[in-house]
Parts: sequence; structure tokens; C-alpha cells
Amino acid sequence: MKRFYNHRDSIVTEAIDGLLRSSAGAHLCRLKGHDNIHVVLRRDWDKSKVAIVSGGGSGHEPAHAGFVGRGMLTAAVCGALFASPGVDAILAAILAVTGEAGCLLVVKNYTGDRLNFGLAAEQARALGHKVELVIVADDVALERGGNARGIAGTVLVQKVAGYAAEKGATLAAVTQTARDAIGATASIGLALTDVNVYDPEHETRLEDGEAELGLGIHGEPGAERIDMARLDDLVVAAAEKLAEHLTGDRQVLMVNLLGAVPVIEAQAILDAVSRTDMAQRLAFVVGPAPLMTSLDMNGFSLSAIPATAAFTEALQADVEPAAWPGIAAFEAVRTQPVPALPETFIDAASKNPTVEALIRRGAKILVDNEKELNALDARIGDGDAGSTFAESARVVLKDIDRLPLASPRQLCATIGRLLARNAGGSSGVLLSIMFAAAGQQDDWRAGLQAGVRRMQDYGGASEGDRTMLDALIPAVAALQKGDLGGAATAARKGADATRDMPARAGRAAYVPEEQLRAIPDPGAEAIARLLEGLTHAG
Repeated sequence: MKRFYNHRDSIVTEAIDGLLRSSAGAHLCRLKGHDNIHVVLRRDWDKSKVAIVSGGGSGHEPAHAGFVGRGMLTAAVCGALFASPGVDAILAAILAVTGEAGCLLVVKNYTGDRLNFGLAAEQARALGHKVELVIVADDVALERGGNARGIAGTVLVQKVAGYAAEKGATLAAVTQTARDAIGATASIGLALTDVNVYDPEHETRLEDGEAELGLGIHGEPGAERIDMARLDDLVVAAAEKLAEHLTGDRQVLMVNLLGAVPVIEAQAILDAVSRTDMAQRLAFVVGPAPLMTSLDMNGFSLSAIPATAAFTEALQADVEPAAWPGIAAFEAVRTQPVPALPETFIDAASKNPTVEALIRRGAKILVDNEKELNALDARIGDGDAGSTFAESARVVLKDIDRLPLASPRQLCATIGRLLARNAGGSSGVLLSIMFAAAGQQDDWRAGLQAGVRRMQDYGGASEGDRTMLDALIPAVAALQKGDLGGAATAARKGADATRDMPARAGRAAYVPEEQLRAIPDPGAEAIARLLEGLTHAG
């Protein structure tokens, strides 16, 4: 696995300093003086209020340093990757931020964290400081109890406790608030991969057809392996497990991303939640966002806390850390009507068996070549050229009975509108432009020439730039004589010529020239295959 790092042993230090240099860390600083002490704290802290300190192993960013700031944590103690910070580092954090009001330690339920934070708390008390400690055990994968792990729900506890501290509550009150949140919070994770902690020989324990429900944030095995399935089914599996541990109250749901989930999939996960039975019980949502990750694990977790007035007020309060994504009402998607659009089928349908047969044959040719053109495009582009042409063909074919087949001008105009509304990709848009322009001419041959010129105007490409125009321009020129065979020959010659052309337009213009050599432009190849197929069929 490739990653951006210099050395496993230096990544924590470099990441902390990167945070402090960033726009998200302008309000932060760190302790200096010992190489093995990594403590991030508020620059503006005056010790007049209860300090909230949390932390743990690194690799879970933005937790915990990303949540240091007004309204959340006062300091975060960062250990090595997936390893609890040492007692000296924790004690240093306590001493740096604790005043007369005292300090609350928010600790996840892992043995190393409990022992090290606990010993540091005892040492701080021996020095005369008021220190309390709470243990977060929100993971319901292995049922609740003393062995439950502390996972993403820890962030909700930090937010609730941080709000109480920011308001000036006493240490006893802040501690009780945190305990109330801990008792009410439940979480469950689901992932498609385990985690690789910078181990070049790491072998994943999950097969391609497996997902894991209830795994920990350090890659600990989950409660069960389940079959890989559609998104909705995976989300239902997690939601049903979480729902078993929720109270009858309306809930706030936090959707946490474990590090490698793309934004588009993260948003789809939340949408999938809306189709679960649990959705009826949700009042608010936090995220989806990376809050407590596991390096680049491909997974998510769901955490819930009752939407009581006290918890909701605390979660809605504005905070300084940019990593906190805020909270929103969990509601139906808000919509407004689509404005009235021009009609696609303006002209009455009419029959022309010859034209209909030609369109059906052409559509079949493009659909049959979809995979081969995609494979060709994948060598130099994003691999969808065949699908773009095939989809354009399907769009026309779907409504062929509504087309004015007896009128070339009206047919071109209608096809232009059809493609504009339904076809995807730049090729679909360019073909729509061509047909729309052709539909403005009385003679279809002159119309196609006008359409090609319009494609050049909008697309910015010309013959010789290694695009589908290299096949289309000579083919349309040959069609001026009504010669379909000549058009096919011209298109093939033009498509083959693109093998040796430098790319000056289109996506291929961003590909190194040596990677293009001997490969025809997929768009030009599609035009050539279309016309060759029509000639052969005719």
C-alpha cells in the first residue's frame, strides 16, 4: 500500500505540526521540551474553567487534536500510532491546562488508555489538582459492559462535556454531564477492509466478498463477518444492531467515516439510513464526516445519543474546532419544482421505414461496441467512451416511435433535444449540438456540415486534434455526395490517422504522448465503426 509519509516513527510529530500550521489549527499550540510528549492545546486557555483533556493513539484523526478548541477539548494527548500516550505526556497535559476549576479526563475504554490516564490522574491529584476521569464504552458490537470499546461516540461525549465546561459548570457538574452522555451513547462500526498500520507486509483478513460488522477503530476483529452486499443491506445490518441498544427517545445520529470512504459514498450512506426502520426514531444527524478514523479503513460507524433538550442544546452549540461538522435536523429531502423546460417532442411523429431501419441498425452497432470502446478508452482516458455512445443510442431507440422520421430537419432537431436532455459525457453533448444545428437547416446534408462547425465552435477542437472530429469531418464531407460507403471509408481513414496524432483537445490532451501512441481516439473509432457497420448492413 502506498502512503504519503517519511517514516512511521515521525508521522505523528509531522502531522501535529501540520495541523498547527493549517487554517484549522490557528488557535492551537503544542507543548515543547520532550520528544515523546505530544500534547496539543488551546492557545487562549486561561485556566478559569474546567479543562477537558482527552487523547489516545494517533491514526484516528481528526480525533483527538482536531477537536481542541473553544467549546470542546482544552488539550489532546497524542500517542504513537494506535498506542496509548505515556503517563508523562498525559500528566504534562493536565499540568498545562488545569487551574482551580479542575480537569476532566475523557478516556476510551482500552486497557492502555485506562491505566496511563488513570495513573496520570493519580499523580496530578497528589500534586494538589482536582482531576476526574470518565471512561467511554459506547461500542455495542460485543454487547454493553465492562469490555465494550470506546469508539466514535467519544466525540459526542467530548462535545457535551465541552459545552458544560464552556458555560462555567463545576467539575462535579461537568463530570456528571459526561457520565450521562456516556450512559446514553451507543455506537457500531462496519467496514469493508481492516487497517494497515504502515506495515509493508500487511495482509487483510477480509476477502473481497466479505464485510465486517462491529470492528474496532484499531482494526480489532468485529462481532461477525457478513457477506458483501448492496449499500442499503449493509446499512440495515449496522442500524438494526445499533437500534437494539437505543432508548425509546428520539435520537441524534452521528455518521462517522473511518478514513477511506469517498464523499459521494458517505452521502449515500446517510441516504441509506433514511430507508431503515431506525430512521423513524431520528431527530438530528451529525455528519457524515471523518470524526474518529482508523487511518484509511474503508468503513463507517453509527453513533446515537438521545435527542433530549440538554444533549441537543450541547450538540447544537457553536464550537471553534473545524473538525466538528455541526448538527442538523433529520428531515425529508427539501425540494422545489423543476422550472418548465422546453418540450422534447415538438413535432408530430411520422413514419419512414428506411430511416427507422437505419436508426435501429446504428443503435445496435453502438451498443454492441460498448465494451470494446470502453476498453480502448480505458487505455488513455476514463473508460466510458463506449458507454456514452451506447447510451445516446439507447436514448434515441427508446423513443423511436415518437420521432418525426419523415422529416430530416425535424428529426435532427428532435434528436438534438433528446440527447441534450438524456445523454451523458462530452461526446453526448457534442452530438446533441451537431443535431440541434442540423435541425435548423432545410437540407440535412448542409445541416450536418453546419452541425460539425458548431461542434468545433463549442468544443474547441479541429481536424487533426485527435478527437472524434477527425473521423466525423471527412465522413460528413463524403455524405454531401450521398455516399455512405465513401463516408465510412473517410471515417476509417480519419480514425486510423489519430493513432499518430498528438492530442490537442479533449481528455487525451492531459495524457502523456507516449501513452497515446498507436491507440486510436475512441470517439473517432466509434464514428468509424458506426458508419462501417451501416455500410455493411446496407
